[in-house]
Amino acid sequence: MFWDVLLAGQLVWNTQLLIVLICIGIVYTFFIHRFTTLKLYHKQPLLFFLGLGFLYLTIGSPLYNISHLSFSLHMIQMSILYFIIPPIILFGIPESICNQVFEMQRLKKIMKLLFSAKMALYVFAVLFLLYHLPVVLNILSQSPYLQNGYLLLLFILSFGMWWPIASPDLKQRLCKGCMKRYGFLNGLILMPACLLFILTAFIDGGNNPFFAQITAHLCMPSQSSSFTLLPPPFNTKFDQIMAGIFMLGLHKFGLVMTFTLEKKV
Repeated sequence: MFWDVLLAGQLVWNTQLLIVLICIGIVYTFFIHRFTTLKLYHKQPLLFFLGLGFLYLTIGSPLYNISHLSFSLHMIQMSILYFIIPPIILFGIPESICNQVFEMQRLKKIMKLLFSAKMALYVFAVLFLLYHLPVVLNILSQSPYLQNGYLLLLFILSFGMWWPIASPDLKQRLCKGCMKRYGFLNGLILMPACLLFILTAFIDGGNNPFFAQITAHLCMPSQSSSFTLLPPPFNTKFDQIMAGIFMLGLHKFGLVMTFTLEKKV
């Protein structure tokens, strides 16, 4: 049945998003030539384009549709989107470009509010947890625009969450000791969302309507079900446990990667 859906054209590439990302890449290239002495093969431009590439593969390629077929694939997709891509893109923005873009006073006030040291982290963690609650998910699933807007807000907040340790503006990065404490707080605040899958799997087992609402019918046709497209161990108790483990692991990987890049960029 999985191949029937694939051949039916349900798993497609998002050309509109590709055009938008190409335009962003062109604007970025202009700023690189206008405000810096960097070449496109230098480290920061490569990181920025790598981030755009990961972004397209995560939400613009058939991998996006496939990620909704099981709990673990869904959490891998979301973890890459929110824990890996934002710091890579931020490290790819030179400080001179950041200063040029954010020199407007109104924009500075918005950035200060949205990208404050802890505000974005707390708001992101709450909204991320709420997104996986049945009541919220039922409301969001009624309107693709509402759901996409919610996910876009999470994506914007994820940049604010990583801003204190990956900001292009070196003056806005936390000190070394504060970075470690912020990294610990980051993991602690997001822990409830990570443990949600694991605990619920042990309590309710594999046939859990809570998680059925997460994966079923979000991007597949109404006559298909994510539970019949993939064989076990997908969409079982084991799959729910692995979803939480994957999220914990990718978040930890994101922190380690960010601290490593912070020393080199």
